[in-house]
Amino acid sequence: MAALSAGRMVAGGLLRAQSLRPWRGLCVSAALRQMPRPKAEGARPEGAFQVTMLPGDGVGPELMHAVKEVFKAASVPVVFDEHHLSEVQNMASEEKLDEVVDSMKESKVALIGKIHTPMEFKGELASYDMRLRRKLDLFANVVHVKSLPGYQTRHNNLDLVIIREQTEGEYSSLEHESAKGVIECLKIITRAKSQRIAKFAFDFATKKGRSKVTAVHKANIMKLGDGLFLQCCEEVAELYPKIKFETMIIDNCCMQLVQNPYQFDVLVMPNLYGNIIDNLAAGLVGGAGVVPGESYSAEYAVFEMGARHPFAQAVGRNIANPTAMLLSASNMLRHLNLEFHSNLIADAVKKVIKVGKVRTADMGGYATSQDFTQAVIAALDA
Repeated sequence: MAALSAGRMVAGGLLRAQSLRPWRGLCVSAALRQMPRPKAEGARPEGAFQVTMLPGDGVGPELMHAVKEVFKAASVPVVFDEHHLSEVQNMASEEKLDEVVDSMKESKVALIGKIHTPMEFKGELASYDMRLRRKLDLFANVVHVKSLPGYQTRHNNLDLVIIREQTEGEYSSLEHESAKGVIECLKIITRAKSQRIAKFAFDFATKKGRSKVTAVHKANIMKLGDGLFLQCCEEVAELYPKIKFETMIIDNCCMQLVQNPYQFDVLVMPNLYGNIIDNLAAGLVGGAGVVPGESYSAEYAVFEMGARHPFAQAVGRNIANPTAMLLSASNMLRHLNLEFHSNLIADAVKKVIKVGKVRTADMGGYATSQDFTQAVIAALDA
């Protein structure tokens, strides 16, 4: 079994390394990251991948523990460089942020939990989560909303992708009090970043065999800001004649997702709309606990939950659903060209859900987080 696993891993890595070349701006070839460190450092087994890990807040550390247990059982050749960055636990500083960035410069890949953003203003408008994403230029957030076989929800057999620009828009952290009792919050939309996310969406659709891209906007009200975003999407769409292009106003999009989500394939949108739609769409297939997500820059890839929630009320109760984080970890392994291990873990998670005997409370069951994790481990060998 070990020999078969190793053989598949090497063969898959060689094939995937070639197939990644056309993605130049979407992800970085993992083959370059597998080169072993000099033996003097001794921190990583030869041939293993280093991955930056940020457990985050809430149930993040518990979910990361589940990932580590499954990775160990599946003999995944990954070594985690773990860092803790938290504003609510007083573990956030420029020094810690720089340490995370330095780790990312070496690994190029990260698995992160939700870094909670306090609502209180303490002199800095931009949260550490936002500052990290800006430092890494993680401009594209991708959430694949797909129904899980055997788990019945209001809408079944869903398969759509939400692509969100996440470095500008309403999250630009530009607010000020222009007069007493009057707050101005600036929404920044630029041609360069709008064109970049539009091209990413159409490239994604092309490479994944998708047939339609829908640009979501509010250009009827924000005629200049969202108007520019929409114009950029229309311009880019002309370069992809084989991909059908549609536009939809954000409020109508929310209603259409609830009434008939099957009409959508790939959706691309500015920052705030993407945050809202990510959560709405996750609810269509079972909630935040079952939907994985990922963010890309030209150089880095970060894997996380699709709908970002700390689930603070569940901390220490052993009830959080590890599904989304395990599927995110599986996607990360695929990005690293570890196809065999990626499929092994994803198939095990889906098998446990399909059988239906072990499900956490959010999926209508009574199993604990540990019960679910152990069931996935057992399914690895089934």
